[in-house]
Amino acid sequence: MKLTRIAQIGAISAIAALSLTACAANEGAPADSAAPTGSSAPDAPALSGEIAGSGASSQEVAVQTWTAGFQTANADVTVTYDPAGSGAGRESFAAGAVAFAGSDRAFKTEELEGTFAACADGSNIIELPTYISPIAIIFNLEGVDKLNLDAATTAKLFTGEIKNWNDPAIAALNPDAKLPDLAVNPVHRADKSGTTGNFTDYLAAAAPEAWTYDSVEEWPVQSGEAAQGTSGVVNSVKQGVGSIGYADASRAAEEGLSTVAIKVGDEFVEYSPEAAAAVVEKSPFAEGRTEGDLAIELDRTSSEAGVYPIVLVSYLIACQEYGADFAEQAPIVKSYLQYIASEEGQNAAAAAAGNAPITADLRTKINAAIDLIVTK
Repeated sequence: MKLTRIAQIGAISAIAALSLTACAANEGAPADSAAPTGSSAPDAPALSGEIAGSGASSQEVAVQTWTAGFQTANADVTVTYDPAGSGAGRESFAAGAVAFAGSDRAFKTEELEGTFAACADGSNIIELPTYISPIAIIFNLEGVDKLNLDAATTAKLFTGEIKNWNDPAIAALNPDAKLPDLAVNPVHRADKSGTTGNFTDYLAAAAPEAWTYDSVEEWPVQSGEAAQGTSGVVNSVKQGVGSIGYADASRAAEEGLSTVAIKVGDEFVEYSPEAAAAVVEKSPFAEGRTEGDLAIELDRTSSEAGVYPIVLVSYLIACQEYGADFAEQAPIVKSYLQYIASEEGQNAAAAAAGNAPITADLRTKINAAIDLIVTK
C-alpha cells in the first residue's frame, strides 16, 4: 500500500518481552467520542475480542492504565502491549504483527511511502499525539541534588568531551554546588529508541556546535555506558555514582533520582508536565501529512518563560482502514483510542505516569482523526 500525502487537518521485528493486560467487569463499549468512559451508546453492540500493540517503553505505565480502564468497561476485550521500544513498535506495525503501535516519534514522510501490512490497500495511517511527557536528565552525585545545565554543556557531557564533574563549564553554571573530582559516566540507550531520538533532537537544535550527530534514535557516540530500555538507563544511573543519563520523567520521579534544570532563555527550567505541555502548545503541526496524521514539529529552541524543551510526544499509530485480517479488530482499536483521548483516559494516565494531559483543542483534532477509522 502506498500512502498519499495531502493537507493536514490542523495539525517489530518481533514481539518479545512484557505484555500488559488488565481485566475487569462491566457491560457495553464506547461507540464513539461522545462516550469516552467506555459505556455503550444505545444500540451499540458490545465489543469482544483481542488487539495487540507494541512500541515505546515511555508509554508503558500510561498504556497499562488505559488498558485497565478500557477493559473495566469492556469485559470481553483483551488488550496487550509489548514495550519493546519505538523502533520495534513501528517495525511490527508495518509488518502486520500488531494492530497498533506506540512510538516516540511519528513516521518520517519517506517512511510513509512504505507498506503497512495490517492496513487495507490504499489506506492511510493515523498518528495520534496522545502521550506528552518531559524527558528528564538524571544524575547520581553524592552531595549534589540539583544541577543547572545549558544545551552545550549537556551535549559535551554525553559526547565525552567533558570528562570530570568539576569541569569549569559545569562549575560556572552551578557556583554553589560542591562538585566532586569524579569521572563522568554518561549512560545512553543501547536499543533504538524514540526517547533517544527526542533527546538528540533537542541537542541538535539547541547546541549544534557541540552536538554534531543530528537527531538519531540509535546512539551515535562510542563513549559512556549503554543500557537496554528506559529501565536499564534508570538502573544504571541509580546504581552508578558519577553517572548521568536521560529517561522519561515519570521514571525519574518514581525512582527519586536527581534531575537537571535546563537553561531556557535567561532562566533554568525544571521539568514538569505543565512545562512540557507548554512547548507542545506553542509548536506547529508538521506539513505534508495526511488528514489523520497529527505529527508535531516541536520547537526545541524556544526561549519563552516556563517552557521545558526536552520533551517527547509519543504517538499511538493505527490504520485508517484495516485489511481483511484485522477488520474485526478495527472497532476495538477505534474505541480504545477514543478512551485514551478522552478526558477520563488522559487524567488517569497523568495520575499514574505523570505525563501532561492533552489540551481540549488537541483532543478535538485527535477525535476527528480517530473518526476516520473505518469499522464494518
